[in-house]
Amino acid sequence: MLERYYQELLRLMARATGCRDKAQDVVQEAYARVLTAGRGGDSAEPGSQERALLYVTARNIVIDQQRQSLVRRHEDIALHEPRAPRAYEPEQRLADRQHMEHLLAIIENLPPRCRQAFALYKFDGLSHVEIAAQMGISVNMVEKHIIKAMVACKKALAGELQA
Repeated sequence: MLERYYQELLRLMARATGCRDKAQDVVQEAYARVLTAGRGGDSAEPGSQERALLYVTARNIVIDQQRQSLVRRHEDIALHEPRAPRAYEPEQRLADRQHMEHLLAIIENLPPRCRQAFALYKFDGLSHVEIAAQMGISVNMVEKHIIKAMVACKKALAGELQA
């Protein structure tokens, strides 16, 4: 009985989907659902209820496919959206701030001349010769102060990573 509606339903679904192949899939699925539900009887006189059930089922399949397509497109867009740099994330900003405070505390605990040489080198960007001239010490002594400060920072950071 339901076979009588196949071509009619196929034409309608081809217009709805814009593709004859998709329409065939929809019609096949609609028939399968209606027959599985036991509503596609073999009576000699086709009833309007069976036809309506078949058409509504096919329409609902098309709607479900369109919804799934929209969801997939939104998921694809979400996957390709640029993320904010990690440095802007609150957890990372807090960790960076704590890390910087830890380093500053280490630098504050250095001997005064060592701290001064290191600050001039790292924060002011002065060369060893310029630091030596400004502090009134030898270039060799500036290098020793900077090395001592860097070793102290490195040890503290290594301990921080292990903790």
